[in-house]
Amino acid sequence: MPRTVWLLVVARAINRLGAFSLPFLTVLISTEYGASATTAGVLSAAFGLATIPSRLAGGRLANRLGRRRTIVLGLAGCGLAQLGIATAGSLAAVAACAIALGLTFELYEPPSQALIADAVGPAERVRAYSLLNAALAVGGTGAGLIAASVGRWDLRWLFVVDALTCLACALIVHLALPADRPRQPVGPRGVPDDPVHPWRDRALWAMFVSGTAFALVAMQIVMALPLSLDRRGLEPADAGLLFTTSALTIVAAQPALRLRRLAALRTAHALALGYLLLAAGLAGYAMAPTLPAFVLATAVWSLGDVLVLGRVLGVVADLAPPGGTDRYLAAYGTSWGLATVAAPVTATQLLEHAGVGWMWAVTAGLCAVLAAAQLLVVEPLITRAPASCPARAAASGTGKAVSSEPGR
Repeated sequence: MPRTVWLLVVARAINRLGAFSLPFLTVLISTEYGASATTAGVLSAAFGLATIPSRLAGGRLANRLGRRRTIVLGLAGCGLAQLGIATAGSLAAVAACAIALGLTFELYEPPSQALIADAVGPAERVRAYSLLNAALAVGGTGAGLIAASVGRWDLRWLFVVDALTCLACALIVHLALPADRPRQPVGPRGVPDDPVHPWRDRALWAMFVSGTAFALVAMQIVMALPLSLDRRGLEPADAGLLFTTSALTIVAAQPALRLRRLAALRTAHALALGYLLLAAGLAGYAMAPTLPAFVLATAVWSLGDVLVLGRVLGVVADLAPPGGTDRYLAAYGTSWGLATVAAPVTATQLLEHAGVGWMWAVTAGLCAVLAAAQLLVVEPLITRAPASCPARAAASGTGKAVSSEPGR
């Protein structure tokens, strides 16, 4: 992999090591300021809503300011907002800092994902994005250990440590990435031209809708797994063990992406296989009576996660016209903001009214529907994309875009 990819992977892992404070935001609001559970939930939802315009702004700023500047701006903004939460003296100040955190939280993603797309050819994007996902998984494992130790001391220090990792990541990116220039095309009168309109692309809409459903599944796993363990008579804290199992599976599965038979799968078939593995693992949750059964089911759905995450970002990057990668990835990425807002509601309502077994069965059924949708809906739309689009070759099984190694 090129140096740029490894730099972004390492920086993201460092940043992820500190990304353990957000789950404790509602706890801090409730314990330190005496706010009700409803108020804490509303503020968390406000943070989730703020991440949606943040992602879109990341794509626009990358074109106007440059990618490195946008990444540094987003990370520095997150660090300052986290410090604001840690030092706030009132609930109103915490609320303002939480919203500010949401508005800067996703600025990083579109330019960093676009840098990876430009650093490697279409044939290597699946592996590059999967490597980024593996770095997030490893960083998340370390984050849980740090949270367990620092959180016992003082919840405010969680936000301080998170802020320091954000600022450290910003410094690494600023020093190591080459300087950039504004990439926004300029019209004949010197006025910035904006020819990229991702929301007019029906192929992107297909990826966005299915991506929102996938993000909802991923966020429901995070929200509902500890509650599910508790209702099955197991220790809720063992969810940390299951998330560690997922991280180890994602890392261990990376070499498999180089296998010729797997790399040569058409995009829709690879995504369908990934969603079927997710469905199988979540169906295992529906029936799992013991912790070892939950561990096995976690390993299965994590294999599906490897196939889906690497492919979808590669497809979206391939769909983008020249100069539009940042905007396309930003538009697609808003799916995670929507899922962050919706998942706490859908997960808790399904658990309350349907129970653990049916909650996971419904989620597994959604993954099965997504598998079918890749073949029946998404693939035809990608295939109809302009002939110059590499995603078209990958979807139809022709061209080098399906190979993990150029020239093979």
